[in-house]
Amino acid sequence: MKDSTKDQVEGKFHEVKGKIKEKAGKLSVNPDLEAEGKDEKRVGKIQQVIGKVEKVLE
Repeated sequence: MKDSTKDQVEGKFHEVKGKIKEKAGKLSVNPDLEAEGKDEKRVGKIQQVIGKVEKVLE
């Protein structure tokens, strides 16, 4: 698997995982978990963009 594709897949995984953590934090009234989920979601989005840029540059 190309690095660009791998980055996109991993980014999507982190984004979904972050959304789940964010929702779990809201439901359990845990602001730390909610913040962690938001951060992971942002990292996933950034990683996806990096994968797209790498793909264009290949």
